[in-house]
Amino acid sequence: MRVIAGEARGRSLEALPGTDVTRPTLSQVKEAMFSIVQFDLPGARVLDLYAGSGQLGIEALSRGAARAVFVDQAPKAIGVIKKNIAAARVEDRAEVLHMTYQQALQRLAGQQFDVLFLDPPYGGELLNSALKAVESFDILSPDGIIICESSVEDSVKCPESFAVQKTYQYGTIFLTAMCRKEENS
Repeated sequence: MRVIAGEARGRSLEALPGTDVTRPTLSQVKEAMFSIVQFDLPGARVLDLYAGSGQLGIEALSRGAARAVFVDQAPKAIGVIKKNIAAARVEDRAEVLHMTYQQALQRLAGQQFDVLFLDPPYGGELLNSALKAVESFDILSPDGIIICESSVEDSVKCPESFAVQKTYQYGTIFLTAMCRKEENS
């Protein structure tokens, strides 16, 4: 796993072995995600919820994001995130929170983020619960974007105050881009 572009381009990132704790985003899917948000990244505040190895937040920092907050509840993932942040030399713009997504969102309440990556374990309702929590804590900036990664079998439910911009399918992986609904619609 490597950083694709930007100041840390080509740097190797560590992944946790197995898929019981994390499931690294495939290179093709990661490239697609960053094609979607490429113009939103310069100077952006990024939230990498369910950070796993931290590769999405690190890629965002490498491509010009001003700050990234990495959230994961798995102790092993937190160790890998910290190693990867150091390897990419972006420590000065990174914050790592070892807690659940609910605890993190409560702690981050009052802040707003321009790009949110939500890539929870597939199956179940984790993604939909996180989306509702993001909505209720009002942490998405007015022009912000949420990128959700899910399995094609998962049912992604867009919260009332958000709108789906576009969906993309890569084999069995589904990407959903969301933003705030326009006030006039």
